[in-house]
Amino acid sequence: MLGAYKTASQGLQGITSIPFEDFAHEWFGENEVRWKTSYVNSMKVYLFGYLVPEFGDVDVDQIQRPDILKYRAKLMQTKPDGTKLSTDFVNHVMTPLRMILREAADRYGFRSQFENIKPLRVEKRDVNPFTLEEVMDFLNAVKVDYRNYFLVRFFTGMRTSEIDGLKWRYVDFRLGVISVRETYVQGKMDTTKTLGSARDIHMSSIVLEALKSQKEVTGAGEFVFCNAEGNPLDKGNIRDRVWKPTLKKMGLPYRRPYETRHTAATLWLAAGEAPEWIARQMGHSNTKMLFEIYSRYVPNLTRQDGSAFERLLTQLKERNQ
Repeated sequence: MLGAYKTASQGLQGITSIPFEDFAHEWFGENEVRWKTSYVNSMKVYLFGYLVPEFGDVDVDQIQRPDILKYRAKLMQTKPDGTKLSTDFVNHVMTPLRMILREAADRYGFRSQFENIKPLRVEKRDVNPFTLEEVMDFLNAVKVDYRNYFLVRFFTGMRTSEIDGLKWRYVDFRLGVISVRETYVQGKMDTTKTLGSARDIHMSSIVLEALKSQKEVTGAGEFVFCNAEGNPLDKGNIRDRVWKPTLKKMGLPYRRPYETRHTAATLWLAAGEAPEWIARQMGHSNTKMLFEIYSRYVPNLTRQDGSAFERLLTQLKERNQ
């Protein structure tokens, strides 16, 4: 690392370039201090698992546009075993290449060949929320030890990392609020995904009762949901040993555990909750994403378009009688 730093410094005194691997190490070292742990780990994969093996010995100013496009095309090819990298993943691999070449171009006075290369188009992943009936069936079918865990997931919209990192000090029974302040990512506690993700979630009565019940089980420890040793749950273990078997038991096709978050949003919309309130519950900065992703599910979940408004009219009529 020190050798790479000296080489880069000499570049300011006349050397016009530096091997990609050396500059990648330097760039990574300069920037990792400002990144979340999960992002650091992802960058290590993109840089040292993909980019350095491909471009390591090439000087940064010699990486040409055709080289970049050919490498991206290679990443998109189907492997001999039939597997293929997702378009989204390939775009993520290319992101640090763009950032590194831009920074190197500024330092060494050349034009980055990554300019004007647009990311590959990614088809939006379709969401597949549960109906309220399916939620209740799931909670009846899941192992009793995990019923509270999944109930809270389904009715708060918390991300996996948020609920797995939830500590009792962030649960306020008096105010009926869950404060999302930390996450559990790749075996370590971390900050929330974004500043907007740090939020206070209103607990419905069913969530409040579930957490009171859970308090009797794990209240002596730090984490709300934990293993026998008191440590946060392992998301892979929960997915494979609890989530998948429960769906199979119900005769339902596989869905990602993340669908619990989508389910909360669609149920709130179907119940007629204010979009602004839902966005705050979800940790979204505005309602744009809410309507783009979830609004089309509301008619299905309410059985009849406009039923929330009809309920409101019925209440008004009864009040005026």
